[in-house]
Amino acid sequence: MGDRYKAHDVLENQIEGKNPILEALRSDRDIQRIVVTKGVQDRKIQEILNRAASKKIKVQEVDKRDIERMAKTPAHQGIIAIVAPYRYVDIGDIMERAQALGESPLILILDHLNDPHNFGAIIRTAEACGVHGVIIPKRRAVAVTPAVVKASAGAVEHMLIAKVANIANTIDRLKEMGLWIAGASMEGEVYTSHDFKGPIGIVIGSEGEGISRLVKEKCDFLLSIPMKGQVKSLNASVAASVLMYEAVRQRG
Repeated sequence: MGDRYKAHDVLENQIEGKNPILEALRSDRDIQRIVVTKGVQDRKIQEILNRAASKKIKVQEVDKRDIERMAKTPAHQGIIAIVAPYRYVDIGDIMERAQALGESPLILILDHLNDPHNFGAIIRTAEACGVHGVIIPKRRAVAVTPAVVKASAGAVEHMLIAKVANIANTIDRLKEMGLWIAGASMEGEVYTSHDFKGPIGIVIGSEGEGISRLVKEKCDFLLSIPMKGQVKSLNASVAASVLMYEAVRQRG
């Protein structure tokens, strides 16, 4: 599939926590070994160990202090998987997925998002909504890290993520492929007034600055979410969720 297996498109190689590791096992991610705290046992841990045994994945038991030393997040739950580096895809792979499913492309474009918990939450919702892929910039933005994997509850294992050099240029490419580009902005029209049934890319801006000026100019239209209270902005992952579920509603 396109450039999915380019060697330079790699990042963190550690997954932490029970749900993310289970999803990695279910998705056939290349797991090199699993490290678990001695004496930690529950239903999910046992399921992980059983699946690891069936795949002939090495399991290593260590002391709690060793797990704490290895962990890159505070929510490791006593178990860590050492995995092959995460592989990013090309935009063409995302389009192929939509075509294979016989669906109009629904793509999420993140314009320099920086919070790993926001990114993970967005991936989790995107996977639940049937989004065909997520696009992020290569620089000055969060990438797929252990914290992102954990926040996504393992949904990252089932989501195609493309990393691009320039978001504005990528939007031009998506338009050439037939997509309409919608940007989340308080300057836009109410999101429910627009059609999400056709091929569409939804742009979500950074936590502090929103969508950059150049990217906003590239959007075909802007969408706003009504705000009735005193606070005039939503968390990026919440705004993304509202727009994605409107697409789900309209697409049936």
